[in-house]
Parts: sequence; C-alpha cells; structure tokens
Amino acid sequence: MTDAKKRIAWGITGAGEKLTETFAIMKDIQEKYKDDLEIRVYVSKSGDQVVKYYGIFRKLEQYFENAWVEINANSPFLAGQIQLGKYDVVIIAPCTSNTVAKISLRIADTLLTNAAIMGQKAGIPLYIMPSDFKEGTIVTKLPNGKDLELNITREDVEHVEKLAKMNNTYVFEHPEYIYQICEEHACK
Repeated sequence: MTDAKKRIAWGITGAGEKLTETFAIMKDIQEKYKDDLEIRVYVSKSGDQVVKYYGIFRKLEQYFENAWVEINANSPFLAGQIQLGKYDVVIIAPCTSNTVAKISLRIADTLLTNAAIMGQKAGIPLYIMPSDFKEGTIVTKLPNGKDLELNITREDVEHVEKLAKMNNTYVFEHPEYIYQICEEHACK
C-alpha cells in the first residue's frame, strides 16, 4: 500500500446475530486508531435491510467516513480495489450462512462474495465471523430486545469448516476477536 494509513474493508451481510456488538467494536477501533487506520464499510443488499432494522444505518454513516451499499457484484468496485492491494485485510462480520456457503462453493455473485473470493486469490487476509458457527441451538437478541431461538444445522457448519481450510481465510466466533485481527494486520 502506498498510503500511510492501513485500511480494513468491513463487509456486513444480512445477519443480525452479533451485529450491534460488532458495530461497537469496529467503532471503537476506528476511534482509537483514527490517525493510522481507515475502516471502509461495505453493506450487502440484505445487510442494508438488517442495519436499518437494528437501527445502526445512520450510525455507520456517522462514524465511518466511507460506507457503501451494494448495487451489484461489482459496484462499488471492492473486488478490484482488493486486487490492487488497497486493503490490508477484509473482515466480513457478521456473515450469513448464505454468504458463507457461496464463498465456500466459489459463487461470486454478490459484492461481498466477489470481494472475498478475489481477496483470497490476491493473498489478502480474509476474516469471517459466521452467524452459524457451530451446530446446535443458539439464542440471539432481536432489535426489540426479545430472544429468538435458532437451530444451526450441520450443513451450515460444514461450509464454515470448509472456509476455515482455505488459504488466507480465517473464521472466528466472537466479535472481540476483531481486536486481535486489528493488532496483527492493521493497528501496528
């Protein structure tokens, strides 16, 4: 990279699981390292609906100077920017089981799946926090504060396991891990 600032491409998909916690951590990192780090936010079409549902859409615009919503798989042209080395790391968090499956099956038909696969090919570290990390029942919070019980299937977890075996690709379960990612790649 030619800029002094490190850059993180943060992708948000249509998963609500741990979205508010992830937002708080990314905001904290952006504030702590504002002189040395820039986080650019890329929201999928489904993610656009979810960030509005959770009431953080305006906050994304407020706290992150650069935030875009997907128009199609190549607009904004994130994949090209990743290939050109404009990012030090790509983080997709939270990540739906749909996006995880598409990346594991090499289907690059959305902004974030296209960017992830191109990043893998270009050797850019890709970190993914799947909403469906392990098999079993989880309880998540809805924006209204109510609990929602979800059953995570073996099939969803198989895609996560496949991702974890891919080059330059790392999966993690908890938003707090983003601090470690930042320390390793962008906040030195």
